[in-house]
Amino acid sequence: MILLMLAAVTAAPAVMAREFRAADNQVESYPTVQALIHMGRLVAQRTGGRHTIQVFHSRQLGEEEQTIEQTRVGVIDLARINIAPMIRHVPVSAVLALPFLFRSIDHLHAVLDGPIGEEILAGFTPGGFIGLTFYDSGARSFYNSVRPIKSLADIRGLRIRVQPSAVMAEMIGALGAEAIELPYGQVLTGLTTGLIDGAENNWPSFVTTNHFKAARYYTLTEHTMTPEVLIMSAAAWNALSPEDRRIFRDAARESNLFMRSQWSALEERSRREAAAAGIVVIKEFDRRPFERAMAPIYAKAAREPALAALIERIRSVP
Repeated sequence: MILLMLAAVTAAPAVMAREFRAADNQVESYPTVQALIHMGRLVAQRTGGRHTIQVFHSRQLGEEEQTIEQTRVGVIDLARINIAPMIRHVPVSAVLALPFLFRSIDHLHAVLDGPIGEEILAGFTPGGFIGLTFYDSGARSFYNSVRPIKSLADIRGLRIRVQPSAVMAEMIGALGAEAIELPYGQVLTGLTTGLIDGAENNWPSFVTTNHFKAARYYTLTEHTMTPEVLIMSAAAWNALSPEDRRIFRDAARESNLFMRSQWSALEERSRREAAAAGIVVIKEFDRRPFERAMAPIYAKAAREPALAALIERIRSVP
C-alpha cells in the first residue's frame, strides 16, 4: 500500500506553469503599467518562475470596454480598468464615481484600504470578475479648447467627452453641458477635429496623451477621484491553487503601494510640463454651484437604501 501511495505521488502532475496576459490602455511608463510589471515580478519570484505576467500596454489589447469583456470571458487574465466603465457590470462600484464625494486623496485611501474597499472588491464577483486591488487615478478636472471655466455659465453648452458611464453622463448633463461618449484613444482626435470641446481627466492623462496641446484651459474642479481597479478573469482565478491565489492577491496589493509611490511625482511633472506649454489653469472659482448641481444625482442614489447607506459610511470615514 505504501509503495502504491508513493507511486501515485510521484506520478501526480506538477502545478502547470502559466503566463498570464494583463491589459492596460496607458503607455508603458505610466504608473499603472509599471505597477502591473512590478506585480509580475513579485508573482514570478514567489512562484519560483512558475507563473509570469506579460503586460500589454498602450491599448494593445483594445480599449477599456473591449478588455473588460475579454477579461469576463477569460481571453485576458488581468486588466487595469477605471471604475467608471465597470459600473454597468458591477453596480456597487458606482459609489466610487459619485462627484464631490471624497474630501481628499487621503480620505479616498482611507476608504479603499479599509472594510468598505474590501466590500466593493467582493462585489465584482457576481459580475464575473475578481477584484484584486485599487490603483490611484488622481483627481479629475475639466479641460477644454473654447474658454476658461470659472462658473456654471462657462461650461453650459460645451461638448465634453466622458467615459462609458451613466453617472458621468448625468454629471455633465447636470452641469448644463453635453456628454459625448468617446473611447480614450480617440479624445485627441476629437479635440483637434472639433467633435468635442473638452474632456475631464487627471494631470498625467491630460499631459501624456497630448490633450494639453489641443485644450489649453484646465479648471481644477477635482470633481471626482474615481480610482482604477485591477480585475482578474474568474476562469484564471479559479484555475489557481489556494496558495497561488494568496500570492496573486498579495502581489496586487503591494503593486498598489508601488503605484502610489510614483503617482504624486508624475502628477507634479505633468503640472510643470503643462505650465511650460502655457496652459491656463483656473484655480480660483466658486465650486459650490457645481456641488449643488449634483443634487439630482445624490437624490437618485438615495432611492437605493444600500447605496445611500454606503455613501453615508464613506462620508463618516475620517
